[in-house]
Amino acid sequence: MNGYNRITPEAVSGNAFNMIGNEWMLVTATGADGRVNTMTASWGGVGVLWNKRVAFVFIRPQRYTFGFAESGERATLSFFRGGYKKELGYCGSRSGRDTDKIADTGLTPVLTDEGATGFSEAELIMSCRKLYGQWLDGGAFFDEDARASSYPAEDYHKMFVYEIEGVYERK
Repeated sequence: MNGYNRITPEAVSGNAFNMIGNEWMLVTATGADGRVNTMTASWGGVGVLWNKRVAFVFIRPQRYTFGFAESGERATLSFFRGGYKKELGYCGSRSGRDTDKIADTGLTPVLTDEGATGFSEAELIMSCRKLYGQWLDGGAFFDEDARASSYPAEDYHKMFVYEIEGVYERK
């Protein structure tokens, strides 16, 4: 990818708690038909599962991006490292059903070597392939406060686990 160095997941600099929870990320899913949609996320993580380097994200079924993640195989996680908070806020508060969030924010789509869509303004892009999906189960919570405060309407997220196939850091 032009303007980026390919690095290993282990070489990512930065704190995942800060990058995801405070700076946020864009989850951009490519549907089975090749169309993409993006959404802002502040829940998720990275690690090792099934001897693979993985990322996991949580998407509610009401989100337009959900259908893209459900039907497609590819997604990216784009990190802007503190910049573009206004654009990420916009992508988190609007639906792709009603507006073209990518055009509205002026973000520039870029294809990873794996064929997933990230954004050229991002400092870091993780290109991923879907491995697994599982609905969160209200009956499986050990912490009732977490369940009650996050799901008063019992509209549980689906967790998607993605293998990280490529990591791109801005030059």
